[in-house]
Amino acid sequence: MASKVSSKVERWVPGVGVARTYQRSWLRPDLVAGVVLAAILVPQGMAYAELAGLPAVTGLYTTIACLVGYAVFGPSKVLVLGPDSSLGPLIFAAITPLLVAGDDPEKAIALAGMLALIVGLIEVGLALGKLGFVADLLSSEVQVGYMNGLALTIVVGQLPKLFGFSTDADGFVDELRAFFDELGERNTQALLVGLAALAVLLFLPRFTRRLPAVLVAVVGATVVSAVLGLSDDGVKTVGALPQGVPSPSLPWTSVEDVLPLVIAAVGITLVSLTDTIATSSAFAARRGEEVDPNQEMIGIGAANVGAAFFQGFAVSTSTSRTAVAEQSGAKSQVTGLVGAGLVAVLLLFLNSLLADLPQSALAAVVIAAAVSLMDLGVLRRYARVRRSALLLSLVARAGVVFLGVLEGIVVAIVLAVLMFFRRSWWPHGCVLGRVPGLEGWHDVAAHPDAEELPDVVVYRWEAPLFFANAGAFRQQVRRLVRTRKPRWVVLQCEAVTDIDVTAAEMLQRLDLEANDDGVHLAFAEMRSRLQDLVYRYGLFETLDRDHFYPTLDAALTAITTGHPDPDAAPGEPLEPPPAAS
Repeated sequence: MASKVSSKVERWVPGVGVARTYQRSWLRPDLVAGVVLAAILVPQGMAYAELAGLPAVTGLYTTIACLVGYAVFGPSKVLVLGPDSSLGPLIFAAITPLLVAGDDPEKAIALAGMLALIVGLIEVGLALGKLGFVADLLSSEVQVGYMNGLALTIVVGQLPKLFGFSTDADGFVDELRAFFDELGERNTQALLVGLAALAVLLFLPRFTRRLPAVLVAVVGATVVSAVLGLSDDGVKTVGALPQGVPSPSLPWTSVEDVLPLVIAAVGITLVSLTDTIATSSAFAARRGEEVDPNQEMIGIGAANVGAAFFQGFAVSTSTSRTAVAEQSGAKSQVTGLVGAGLVAVLLLFLNSLLADLPQSALAAVVIAAAVSLMDLGVLRRYARVRRSALLLSLVARAGVVFLGVLEGIVVAIVLAVLMFFRRSWWPHGCVLGRVPGLEGWHDVAAHPDAEELPDVVVYRWEAPLFFANAGAFRQQVRRLVRTRKPRWVVLQCEAVTDIDVTAAEMLQRLDLEANDDGVHLAFAEMRSRLQDLVYRYGLFETLDRDHFYPTLDAALTAITTGHPDPDAAPGEPLEPPPAAS
């Protein structure tokens, strides 16, 4: 009984299982990986907090809380969660309209916390409802387009900070215009430091990955700034961080803010879950492990709830930080706990350590992360293999760039859903024939030398038959009857996965119409489950049950010889019996 209870607890709280089965040999690699990870978590956490329009220190609060939350509830042993460059603009877009001039940073922090709490609750709710499939709403094309568009908006938004000044513009076009209008305000020293940091971030990984580029860039920029006293020359720096860690508190502003935050939370949830589940599954496969998507949602939901109560904001996974943890030898989520502990030590005892870090260097960290989000090569592949995928990706990118990150992702999702329905409404159908030298049956449009039997049309429908496409199916079959004037139409049903009531009624009418034209229908390779449906629909009162065949060869042999022997060679088709349907 006790073992069953323990197993159930470990299922919902995987951290308990890790603690119970933890091996002493894991401690050293977990400690080493945790130290390396912390070196990356600090500058990235601060940079991504500012990307979200929040004080840099909130990125560190978020990092601590989410790593602890995921270590307790997350199923993956190596996944690293935290502030993310893809969520920063979404958070900024969600909270900025709710702020008015004169609001202090505390309200922005509270709004971001409310947003993280809502995101976390949605994710836990989806997990409890076993709705992990919602992450699939963001197709690969949408994700690529969204990330490419996001990268452009991030780079443009960070350019003023890289050049040592700031603007009040909002939106891609306005920010780009404002940047060029105010370019004369640039600080040359800040720009040089930022460009040097960016060069390290972009080029050092090409030579070695043993030394984290972000650590080299941040430490180098901080040392140069301190030695040269750049802050005295007008270079904006991070300054000393608030000492200590916040006490847990419920983030709250007003009831009026809840609805717009819920709407934003839906988009953030989709992006976060898609990225997290995909990354978790990929790393689990490399380690020969299985990951439960629903438990993964509980883990990230708990991480978001934890961040919300400690002045944090919504988080996602990080492929790069997870890769660093794995490459550093991480064996369990103790790596994340070590990283969180070191960040806490920084806040408690070393809060002035990065006081001289130039803001332009943080901008370089964000820009480098944005560049890593881009994937232009896959667009060329989309252009080669499927133009509709390219169109969807480009629309997603344009939506993010010109409408805003939240609006852009909504447009992309709606377009993806519409294209899915379009494929279901107007699926592919084709006439089949035998191709000399090839096995099986093939589309005669793609193979002009395909051979067909006289007076017989073999037609394949490549979708479920349901109310939305039943009319299109009927039109295509009727067109074949008018143009080809066959005596038999054999419907190859291997790709038909369902027949709803509307489609069943259509089949009944279609059979009667075909009979009036002297044409008879036969069905080949229909699933037994669907044949049972046909029987329950009462279609065997119209359709001849003897004209349902396990294979195309069996159907054609029965038509041409009167005997359903698939080994018999088809010849000239016989006249169908008068009672056939």
